[in-house]
Amino acid sequence: MNQTVLVHLMIGSREKIDAIESMAELEDLARAAGAQIVRKVFQTRSSPDARTFIGEGKVDEIKTILNETGADLILFDQDLKPSQQRSLEQALDARVIDRTQLILDIFARRARSNEGKMQVELAQLNYLLPRLTGKGKTLSRLGGGIGTRGPGETKLESDRRRIEARIARIRHDVKAVAKRRAGQRRSRKESLVPLAALVGYTSVGKTTLFNRLAGESAFTSPQLFATLDPLVRRTSLPDGLPYFLSDTVGFVKRLPPALLASFKATLEEVLEADLILHVVDLSAPNAEAQAKSVEKILAEIGAGGIPSVRVNNKIDRLPDRRALLARNETAEGGVYLSAATGDGLPALKNRIRSLLFQGLRLFYIRVPHNQEDIWASLRKRSLILKRREGADYREARIMADPSQIIDLSAYIVAGEPTW
Repeated sequence: MNQTVLVHLMIGSREKIDAIESMAELEDLARAAGAQIVRKVFQTRSSPDARTFIGEGKVDEIKTILNETGADLILFDQDLKPSQQRSLEQALDARVIDRTQLILDIFARRARSNEGKMQVELAQLNYLLPRLTGKGKTLSRLGGGIGTRGPGETKLESDRRRIEARIARIRHDVKAVAKRRAGQRRSRKESLVPLAALVGYTSVGKTTLFNRLAGESAFTSPQLFATLDPLVRRTSLPDGLPYFLSDTVGFVKRLPPALLASFKATLEEVLEADLILHVVDLSAPNAEAQAKSVEKILAEIGAGGIPSVRVNNKIDRLPDRRALLARNETAEGGVYLSAATGDGLPALKNRIRSLLFQGLRLFYIRVPHNQEDIWASLRKRSLILKRREGADYREARIMADPSQIIDLSAYIVAGEPTW
């Protein structure tokens, strides 16, 4: 277990409370990677020092801390330039990593599927490429500890051309993944079954809620970034209306751009959604800050305009749980629930129904067998919930926008069939 010193640089007049919250998150990330925190160091400057980021005086202070505690890792809450990282390691005679490298390390630990490992490796290689000078051994899988976990089983070498070739191969494979996912999304779109996507900060309970809604048993854990691989399942509402539900990687503040780029094929599931379910851990002390971070990332990837519902989760951890549940009766703003206990889940399902199927009405259609063109057009402009073959005709229970099937009024059956 790495004995670790955390360092945060406050630039200019930045509020100290923001720095404390950011450092608390860094501590959570570090612990998720197996670090033991021995000291936290704050520094205030008008701008980062070009050579050491924090200035010579603070470097000397950290030297003293290393001697006192025996710490062997210094973890910065901001991203360092390759030259700054090298200067700090030379001055401190200890390993120095930044926030991005830490997050990449955690993703490397969490990746389970070939797809997830491939996307993490691509992000790692793009991050590490400019840092290769003189580090062929320390960036390989030789040794252990935070920040030394190499991408996949690849041993990083100093030959830049070989690394760039590996990046090119992975990018080709990632494109194949994107193509396959695009085909899957086209099939879903053609079925007219809508898609709701779960998004949120890491560890807010997205996968627990996914399991509740989809009747699944996907792996859940209090660990950060427990879910990296996207899950998409077809499920249904209590009245039988079908929809697809997706769950994907959780976000954090300042999610590394390399990860956003590498996980593009995964994040496109969000871009294709008809509805975003933004899950928020209401019991978290910095819930609003987390929510704003997610909203910022959604805007960055182009999902800011998709209809969304704020899902305030983990109300079972709050003393005013009953008062929060009562807010669901007003149908205004977000939904309050506990994915762990199921309290408030009916309110979320009602909200999903009203937004995913807004403007659609239920119809019963009877089409003669010799009207195949009518049936074909029906599949393209309505959601077929149930169908039955008769001797002379097909019958279907559909959801459709009345304006889209106005020319089919002759085939609409009045009343509700017995089947």
